[in-house]
Amino acid sequence: MKAGRIVGAALLLSAAVTGAYLTGRVSAQRALVTPDEINTVEVTQNALQAVVRIDNRLQRDQLQPGDDPIETGTGFFYKKDLIVTNYHVIEFQDSLSVTLYNGRKVSAKIEGVDPGIDIAILRVTGVTAPKTLSFGSSARLIPGQKLTAMGTPLKIPNFVSTGIFSVMATADNVPRNDNLGGEIGEYLMTTASIQQGNSGGPILDSRGAVVGVADANAAPNNLVPGVIGIAIPGDLVKQSLDDLEKIGVPQRGTLGASLIDLTTLPPALRQLAGLSSSEGALVMDVPAGSAAARAGLRGSLRNSSDQLLAPLGDIIVAVDGVRVLNSFDVTRLVAAKRPGQTVNLRVWRNKKSVDVKVTLLKRTLQQTGR
Repeated sequence: MKAGRIVGAALLLSAAVTGAYLTGRVSAQRALVTPDEINTVEVTQNALQAVVRIDNRLQRDQLQPGDDPIETGTGFFYKKDLIVTNYHVIEFQDSLSVTLYNGRKVSAKIEGVDPGIDIAILRVTGVTAPKTLSFGSSARLIPGQKLTAMGTPLKIPNFVSTGIFSVMATADNVPRNDNLGGEIGEYLMTTASIQQGNSGGPILDSRGAVVGVADANAAPNNLVPGVIGIAIPGDLVKQSLDDLEKIGVPQRGTLGASLIDLTTLPPALRQLAGLSSSEGALVMDVPAGSAAARAGLRGSLRNSSDQLLAPLGDIIVAVDGVRVLNSFDVTRLVAAKRPGQTVNLRVWRNKKSVDVKVTLLKRTLQQTGR
C-alpha cells in the first residue's frame, strides 16, 4: 500500500470520528473508514477478476432421480490459461464450463489431477485470464491474521467474506467420506465463510496472496450450516501444481504398497499374529519395483477366496517414531516426504518389532497407488 493512501486513510478516519461525535452518525458516502477496510476492498478488487465459477455437468450414471445435473464450484487463474480448483468439484464430469468475472462462459478441460490433496488443474482456450493470483506462504500464517475468501457459495457469484486464520488442524480432525485428501497432513482452519459452491476458491492474506484453497466446512450436524471454514494449505497446493505441470503426477512420498486398517481384521487373526492392539496398518500388496519392495517390506498372503492367511504380512505401527492408528496415518506421514528421502518404519513381523528404512521413489504417470 502506498504512503499517500495510508495518510489519506488516517485523515478520513479522523474526519469520520469527528463527524460521529458531532452528528451521531458516519456519512454513508465515506464508507471506507479504517485502513483495514481499505485493505479488504483493495484485495477484493485486485483478485475478483481471477476468480471463476465452475459448472460440472455430471455423468448420467452419477445422478439419482430429481438430482441437479450441474454441480457448481469455484476456481481461480494462477496462469493465463490455467485454473486451480478442488478435484471433488470436477469429479465424475461429463463436461465442464467456466464463467469469468464478467459473465463470459467458456469450456474447460482437465489438465491435471491430484486426488491425494483434492486438487485439479483446468485449461481454458480462446480466453486469457483477466487477472492471475500468486501464492504466498501458508506456513507463515499467524493465528488471528485476516483472511479473505472468494467464490460462488450457493451459486451466488463473486461472493466475498472475511475472517481470520485460526489454526492448522491435523487431518484426523477433518474426517472425510469421499476417499479424497488422504495425503493432506493438516488443514487450514478459518472463520471466513466457506459454503457449498466455495470449493476450489482462493483464501487470500492481506497482501492478496493465495495462502489456501477452500475445501469444505465443519458443522455440528447436517442441519446446521458449516461455520468453520476448511482449506488446503497454499504451500501444499503450490507444490502439487509445480509437480503436475513438470511431471504430470504429484511427487509426495509414497510406499507404493496397499494398506488396510488392523480394525478390519477379525480379532482372532490379530491374536494369532501376537497383536494386543488394533492400532496400525497391515501391508497387503507390495508391487515389484516399488519403494516398499526395494526396502523388503512383506505383503500378505491370501487364498483363492481372498481370505488372509497366516502369517500376516508386515504391520506398520510407527512412522519416523510417530505411532500410527491406521493406514490413513501412514499415508499422510509418508506423503510429507519427497522422493529421495528416507522414512523409518517400525513394523511388527513374526511377532517381533523390526525397523525398516524405505527410500522413497519418484512417482510415475502409471503409479497411482499410495
